[in-house]
Amino acid sequence: MTRAEITDVPGVPETALSDELLARLPANLAPAPWDVQCAGLVWHGRGGRSVRAALAPALRGSRALASIGGFVRYASTPVGPYDEVFGLVASHRGAKQWGSVSFMAVDSEASLVGGRTNWSMPKTLASFEGEIGHKQTMSGWCDGPVRWRVEATPTIIGPRIPARSNMPTRQEFPDGVVRDSYLAARATIRPAIVRVKVGSDGPLPSWLRPGLHLGAVVESAEFTLGKPND
Repeated sequence: MTRAEITDVPGVPETALSDELLARLPANLAPAPWDVQCAGLVWHGRGGRSVRAALAPALRGSRALASIGGFVRYASTPVGPYDEVFGLVASHRGAKQWGSVSFMAVDSEASLVGGRTNWSMPKTLASFEGEIGHKQTMSGWCDGPVRWRVEATPTIIGPRIPARSNMPTRQEFPDGVVRDSYLAARATIRPAIVRVKVGSDGPLPSWLRPGLHLGAVVESAEFTLGKPND
């Protein structure tokens, strides 16, 4: 693991790492692929120019179909349990959809290192509180280098639905090459209306927008995130 594999991962300003954090990060002891078990909460927002601007430079020629935000509570991963908040941009190539993570924060330094070095996902370190569930609020925040806070409260509006996905995540790596990593998931979800609050000293609220959004509570999920291809 080189310093550039950590510091040169493209991401929005809210994903910046402090020198103090960089100095204490561990080595990457959990290479891809990762198999995980989790629960979560996701919501969808509209696309547009501000969403496209959140993409890494090599991907900004793509059309931003939507933004997708979420919280994840991981029960089992190669680096142990942790919480996560994320924002990604959904796009497509022909009929093939893909997503690119522009914002991601976790409360695990080992996960931060794995996310950046394995898949060039711009993870930063954050604090979390709350629960994932009907009318429960989950919050994540960071006090620097760029301060931000995200909160989400779902109201479940539908029955349990089984769901499957096999969609690539597309990230620009520090060497400037764009690579895909496939995420194969199966889950049990419940449709929800999600009230989202986003505050930041940076541009995060301009594309991961606050307000009411259609989304889902992910009651349980298992997924594998594979090795990036060239």
